[in-house]
Amino acid sequence: MSHSEAAFLPGLELSRILYEEAVRPLLDAAFPGLPYAAARIGPGSEVLGFDTARSADHDWGPRLDLFLTAPDLAAHGDAIRRLLADRLPKEIRGWPTHFRPADDPLDPVGHMEATDGPVNHRVAAHDIAGRLTRETGFDASAAEPGVRDWLAMPQQRLAGITGGAVFHDGPGLLTTARRRLAWYPEQVWRYLLACQWQRISQEEAFVGRCAEVGDELGSAVVAGRLVRDLMRLALLLERRYAPYSKWLGSAFAQLDSAESLLPSLRGALAATGYPERERHLCAAYRAVAIRQNESGLVEPVDPSPRPYHGRPFLVLHAERFARPLAASVTDPELRSRPLTGSVDQWADSTDLLMSERGEALRAAEAAVTGR
Repeated sequence: MSHSEAAFLPGLELSRILYEEAVRPLLDAAFPGLPYAAARIGPGSEVLGFDTARSADHDWGPRLDLFLTAPDLAAHGDAIRRLLADRLPKEIRGWPTHFRPADDPLDPVGHMEATDGPVNHRVAAHDIAGRLTRETGFDASAAEPGVRDWLAMPQQRLAGITGGAVFHDGPGLLTTARRRLAWYPEQVWRYLLACQWQRISQEEAFVGRCAEVGDELGSAVVAGRLVRDLMRLALLLERRYAPYSKWLGSAFAQLDSAESLLPSLRGALAATGYPERERHLCAAYRAVAIRQNESGLVEPVDPSPRPYHGRPFLVLHAERFARPLAASVTDPELRSRPLTGSVDQWADSTDLLMSERGEALRAAEAAVTGR
């Protein structure tokens, strides 16, 4: 059976089967007592639980991450890779474990059907400290992140490290790292909420101003930006890391607040004129503002939209929510920072946010904050 005929399985389930039925027996027999963790984390739609049969056309399939200490990886890494290449089955549940080489010009990330010879598998052995540092710029298996670590870690990276599944963790280091990164400390969370409200305050009046000068396209574009910021704010309020744009709507749809917010957010995007666009945005502002008040983080703020100074535009004046949140931050390092937030509150370049160069993110963050 070719993989095109195999029944689709969620990628995490396929990874679990690969580990339990193929990889674990080989490791137990060849390396008894070797401490390691086995998981499927990091990039990939299956890690977030959003993969479908469409995902199987590239960079998807029976995949697994093995995590060892640096000395154990140096001592056994090559032998593990050779063992799996020689002994892994050619397929799991009808899905080939054999992938095209990364430099194959035909399809650098696709499956190859079962062939004679070694399996070009996607079971990757990592030094746990090195992998965490490449993903987030920080080794959370060794210590708690500091303020600068949190602000330099993109939410997509955090979602990938804390999502997915861990099938085995002998040393416990991966589990410790995932626990440390599960969500922001309260002080960082308050600061990021303040920064997100501040972002909204900066553009909410532009929807009306663009329309006033006849720029309906510009008004719609700003409305779209505000909808995106409101979605990310709702995720923050419900303690969920926001994935990148492809899966933002899917993650948002899982929130408790999604059902009540979706009509107004969709309405703002579908509106063909300013009055309707403003009406839907104001409904969304109010709903998210009420959620903020219900969090109990600060004293409630009136969630009613109001005119923008003397202009005929209704806005929330979202800075009214940013100010008390910022004032509630007591951490000295956070209190002294401008309300620019974390790296993905002031940058949306995929190449930057998904790069494996933690120091580059820190340098960019320092350039923005002056620290």
